[in-house]
Amino acid sequence: MTIPAADFNRAARAIQGAKSLSLACHQNPDGDALGSMFALHHLARAHGVPVVSSWPSPFVVAPHYRYLPGLDQATKPGDYPERPELMITFDCGSLARLGDLAGPARAAGELIVLDHHASNDRYGSINVVDTDAAATAVVVRELARRLGWELTRDAAQCLYTGLVCDTGRFQYESTSPDVFSLAEELSKFDLPIASMNRQLFEEHRFAYIKLISMALDRAQLDREAGFVCTWVTLDDLARFGVEIDEIEGLIDLVRRTAEAEVACVIRETTNGVKVSLRSLHDFDVGAIAMRLGGGGHRHAAGFESEDSVQDVLAKIRTAVAQASRLN
Repeated sequence: MTIPAADFNRAARAIQGAKSLSLACHQNPDGDALGSMFALHHLARAHGVPVVSSWPSPFVVAPHYRYLPGLDQATKPGDYPERPELMITFDCGSLARLGDLAGPARAAGELIVLDHHASNDRYGSINVVDTDAAATAVVVRELARRLGWELTRDAAQCLYTGLVCDTGRFQYESTSPDVFSLAEELSKFDLPIASMNRQLFEEHRFAYIKLISMALDRAQLDREAGFVCTWVTLDDLARFGVEIDEIEGLIDLVRRTAEAEVACVIRETTNGVKVSLRSLHDFDVGAIAMRLGGGGHRHAAGFESEDSVQDVLAKIRTAVAQASRLN
């Protein structure tokens, strides 16, 4: 843990003294954001603390997260408290990523930020950001320990989801002995690990398979730069009848390219594009993402842009080439 004990203790005292909790995670939440948030949601309810949980518009989640216990208890952004007594955000690096929940965050009596991204800009009144943690779920587990809150099966299932997603099924460099120790602790709650893994990483509609085959056929490899990329447009999504959240895992297929050190997937949206970046060895895609308005980790990062697919791809190619010359 790289977080000072004083920060954890301040967060624990604030939670213990609050009459209610308002939880939120970032736009288009992933497994760690949802899992971390709903883990604390379940723990708060188990200890008799009133709690609401939400994420910004569009208020949807990808199909592979729909097994998570607590999703049916989520509060729509429009019904979220305007001035929360105590608000806690999860896996969210900036106020901008809170979308229409940024207003309540600014108005909150106390704002606790729980995260593990190096690019987090510490926008809370209490910031609990552990850049060494493999997932925000790790931070939440430690906070629960400081609170003296015993885990429940629902909380354990949510934490496991965050952990397995942000370690890439325990394949990323963030996977450590502590990660395996936490996974062992959580697995003792008789979690349906096989079915969770299938739904998270393996189960897709046939329409998705057809779309992915097209996206992989479109992929481009720059052998000299060690860079591989592909993209999916709105027309592609409409043609195959696939939602943008369904293709979140495409980057994990593209990054398998043996000749590439950096992988990129660009997804077109109605407001521009979403970009996912992955890298190996010493290549820092987090620095590239931050330079282009986003953030993340050294080996996994992303950003959003209002520019076109090809314009953004050109910027990324330039950034990768410049970084390669420096390495």
